[in-house]
Amino acid sequence: MLRAEMQAGTELGRLAQGIMSSGGLVGDDIVNHMLACRIAKDDCRNGFLLDGYPRTLEQAEYLDQLLESRHLACPIVLHLDVPEDALVGRMTSRRQCPSCARVYNLLHQPPKAAGVCDDDGVELIIRKDDQESVFRERLRTYDEQTRPVLAHYHDRSYHQIRGDRSPNYIFEEITGVLEQVVSVNGHGAASASK
Repeated sequence: MLRAEMQAGTELGRLAQGIMSSGGLVGDDIVNHMLACRIAKDDCRNGFLLDGYPRTLEQAEYLDQLLESRHLACPIVLHLDVPEDALVGRMTSRRQCPSCARVYNLLHQPPKAAGVCDDDGVELIIRKDDQESVFRERLRTYDEQTRPVLAHYHDRSYHQIRGDRSPNYIFEEITGVLEQVVSVNGHGAASASK
């Protein structure tokens, strides 16, 4: 949602861009407003996935109230837990095409020709929020602000999944969780992940 707002050049998007570029997290009031608008759209009627939200305890409490007010199911929380060194390696290896926005990872999904986009031949860039110093600041902020969210959801439908495993392992774990929920409830549910 944040990147879509930034690409659209909205006032909220410009504000979010400045905050994220310095390694900070966008304020709850802005993100909550974006979320409430986004999940009101038709494509969210039967459930939705939130990636990286809620990031603060206040956002978690807002989400709980929002879901309840709209008569939506409690969230299924999928916590992809990855060691810090692996996260830093992934982020600092990420490159993006400034023209088509395709994302590459030099370790796992490199371009065919070093440093250029496979699709349009444009030189790849490192996004400001993928620079190691900026990313380490985001990790520090995560530890301070987001870890309490895990405790908030821990006695609910919370599932911790090793995020440093193979994509197939992670897919199977997530699928197993979601299949249980669908078989019990018989319908979609709101989902959140980190």
